Amino acid sequence: MPDFIYKGKIYYNPVQLVMEQIGGTWKAPILWRLKENTMRYGELRKDIPRISDKMLTTQLRELEEDGYINRKVYAVVPPKTEYSLTLKGQDILKLITTIRNYGLKMIEQQNLS
Repeated sequence: MPDFIYKGKIYYNPVQLVMEQIGGTWKAPILWRLKENTMRYGELRKDIPRISDKMLTTQLRELEEDGYINRKVYAVVPPKTEYSLTLKGQDILKLITTIRNYGLKMIEQQNLS
């Protein structure tokens, strides 16, 4: 496959593109938690205890920018912000589910060794 440009960056294969968008430690877990529910920032923060506020904010912004999540801000005091999956986010859950199941299989195999 020839190199291609997406959002001004050159990629050498489509796997590289997808892994950059959902790879890393936190993006897939954030998407996973939004699979059935709309969640507020504090709920996500509480449900992912090892993520820092800065990292959660950064990852949410990137996921929103890439079209995987919606961010809805309510004009109330205190401010209320909710996050939910877009259709693109729901679509990527199929891949995340496959990767998760493979990871669980690897853990099970390790425990049997």
